[in-house]
Amino acid sequence: MIATRLMHETLGGVPIGVALLAGLMLLPALAIPAEAEPSKPADEVGFFAIGACAANTKNLPRWIPLMTAIGIRDMRNVGGAWGGVEAVPGKWDFSGFQERLAYLESQKVRTGMLLMGTPPWYSDQKPRGLPVKDIEGWKRYVSKVVEHGKGCVKYYAVWNEPPNGTNNAPASDYAKIVVAAYDAAKAVDPTCMIGLAAKSAHVNYLDQVIVAGAKGHFDYITLHPYELLGCVERRPGTEQVFMRIAATVRKMLAARDPGKVDCPIWFTELGYDSKRGEDHQAAALVKGYTLALAQGITTINWFEGMDGDSGPMGIVKGDGTPRPAYHALARMIELLGQHPKPLGWVLFNDKHYGFIAKGPQQTVLTTWAATEAPDTIRFAKPVKIVDPVGGGITESDTARLTTMPIFIDGVPEDLLKQAEANRGKPFPWGGDYTDAQSVSIVMGADNVEKGLHTQSAQGVAEDVLAYGGNARAGGVPGGNVFMVDSNFLSYAATPIEISAVVRRNPNNAPAKLVLEYESTSGYKKAPEFDIPDNKTWHTATWKIDDAQFVGTWAFNFRFNIGPYFVKSVSVRKLDR
Repeated sequence: MIATRLMHETLGGVPIGVALLAGLMLLPALAIPAEAEPSKPADEVGFFAIGACAANTKNLPRWIPLMTAIGIRDMRNVGGAWGGVEAVPGKWDFSGFQERLAYLESQKVRTGMLLMGTPPWYSDQKPRGLPVKDIEGWKRYVSKVVEHGKGCVKYYAVWNEPPNGTNNAPASDYAKIVVAAYDAAKAVDPTCMIGLAAKSAHVNYLDQVIVAGAKGHFDYITLHPYELLGCVERRPGTEQVFMRIAATVRKMLAARDPGKVDCPIWFTELGYDSKRGEDHQAAALVKGYTLALAQGITTINWFEGMDGDSGPMGIVKGDGTPRPAYHALARMIELLGQHPKPLGWVLFNDKHYGFIAKGPQQTVLTTWAATEAPDTIRFAKPVKIVDPVGGGITESDTARLTTMPIFIDGVPEDLLKQAEANRGKPFPWGGDYTDAQSVSIVMGADNVEKGLHTQSAQGVAEDVLAYGGNARAGGVPGGNVFMVDSNFLSYAATPIEISAVVRRNPNNAPAKLVLEYESTSGYKKAPEFDIPDNKTWHTATWKIDDAQFVGTWAFNFRFNIGPYFVKSVSVRKLDR
């Protein structure tokens, strides 16, 4: 048994098996998945993978057995930064790296690598950034790492979520080290795969890097869309913000590097802080994996396995106690296996998404409420409803939806047909705005959103009413943040006009409206609009020719907080 096998390994002096056995007792009838499904090569990375902070990467026996117990077979990184393997010029030390590789091999866990860092002796530049002053030294480092990883490591991502950790280096500098890493790595192991990276969902940055010279010098893309997943979990109904990621990346690749348009996209970090609520962490995990699978993401390295130096981000506490997210991940792997296949999506009651995937033995529907208020959905016949955390199974032809996802084990034929018919269609968000000329939102007791959405739509509609119930107060956080339907406008730098109908508050306090929007060079501010008075409504209008909406920080544009009211906002495409 798993717990018996682990009784001899300890966690802070306490046998791992003791903590794990307590956790597994909460997983009724959990079947540990096969190591790989027959439809995929045994060495192909699985969809359900794990990541770790620096401290936990150096102490794998402390937590890896807890991950393999629920079917985890892949992790993100095993160390090997430049400064750790060449602390003294010309003296290489791969002992720790090799020790960790050997341990993971004993646990039947595959790992990737991060190529990054500058050694302590690299120039006198402080803080150190990208090693563009010593490209030859960087190439030697990459060659050494790939040489030691050959046969064990296949995937090498270049740097960790740039432009973070680059000392504000331009995208052109990152492009230089990507090209150098690609050439050096392929010379040692032509079968290895090189990853192009960016923080969050920073597609603009990837665009700039490819244009600067990285075209054709990568095999996959890595992103860390924490903020977008956080938006989905904290703002029910905003799933589209997360589901747009892959499509936006592929639009960019089609424009900048067509040969790579179908390259794999990985989320090498994705997580949710348990301080926001352990049940919320579990819900976010299920939603993150489900929405990623639906849009074709290759793998997710959930961050992280056990609490470490990044705080309570683990699906397991520092003492080995499993959190609800641990059980939820175990159940997903049990039902869907290592290589689930997305079959399509359905829409319940015209607003709640349902996603269907094929596991090794059955089809599985994952669904949840797109609103804070619970709702009920009906099936053509009784189905098996699985609680992702507790594992309880009920049979009914109705299901109560909340923001905590549920699984339907074995999907009715009518839903399978709907899902397959929808699979190639754009995900709807209150309609299909693919061919629309404009999108808008009108504030009031019932917000009318037509392809334009706020992060606080429900709260705005219910709690913040002014001027007879047809406006939103500009002092409410969240309601000043706007997201454009990705089917209307995403990545393409189409000239647009953003308009807002506003007036000062009843006290007639002086007020300005400041627009900040996503551009080809990141978020930037447009000229301020002075709101004249509160006697009537005034229209602020900005014509923008460099907007590039990709949702890096889960929004496309926003207004400042201030003493004003907003009646409506619209975005219109302009003729070039």
